[in-house]
Amino acid sequence: MNTMAPVQELRSLEKLREQELEEARSIQSVMLPAESLRAGAVTVSHEFQPIEMVGGDFLDYFVLADGKIGLYLGDVSGKGLPATLYAALAVGTLRGVHKTGLLPNEVLATLNERLTMRGIVQRHAAIQYAVFDPDRSEMRIASAGMPGPMHFSANGCRVLELSDIPPGLFVGVNYENSVLSLQPGDAVLFYTDGIADALNANGEEFGVERLQAICADRKGFSSKELLSRIFSTVADFVGSRERHDDMAAALFTYE
Repeated sequence: MNTMAPVQELRSLEKLREQELEEARSIQSVMLPAESLRAGAVTVSHEFQPIEMVGGDFLDYFVLADGKIGLYLGDVSGKGLPATLYAALAVGTLRGVHKTGLLPNEVLATLNERLTMRGIVQRHAAIQYAVFDPDRSEMRIASAGMPGPMHFSANGCRVLELSDIPPGLFVGVNYENSVLSLQPGDAVLFYTDGIADALNANGEEFGVERLQAICADRKGFSSKELLSRIFSTVADFVGSRERHDDMAAALFTYE
């Protein structure tokens, strides 16, 4: 009797899974921006850290045909490869909608309509979609199930209380736009809940207040440097405790 056969089969399956995850990670990297965006007085940068090889957070930013700047950040329910597949569905749907010139609330309503038509049980995607108009120095934001975002200005760092039902759960949901006027030197941080909800060894959450403290002390840091500082501070806070959620953030700065 060959007792090595089951072991070899198990190793082959493990190797196959590793190869599949590596390929999934390559595919997910294509769904993320390759680099920071610089357009006029605007810079947008991002950071992404899944807890596994792949994750359910997603984001993108781009210049629209009319010169406005679009940005979205999302968080799929669940973790790992299934969440990544649903994120790919959400991103593919978004890319077919956001270039049409619809307002953020209309984009989310269309996304919700198309995701609910798919009828995938126990899956939804919390998301924020924002469009910045450089002529008016205004940002319109529609948010559904996401924390923040956080507005940095000369008056400090304040959390914008925006909330609605994540797309993919219920049909016929209406979303609202929030209008944010920006001044030179302002910034807006979009982030998934894996940052503020990160736990340390004592079970204490990192929290919004710690995030605000980092961002209040942002003078002299570039967008990429500030994001790296946020993620490294969260890592130091968590320490040896295993993280339970993906982390993603996009920082919009207006000079």
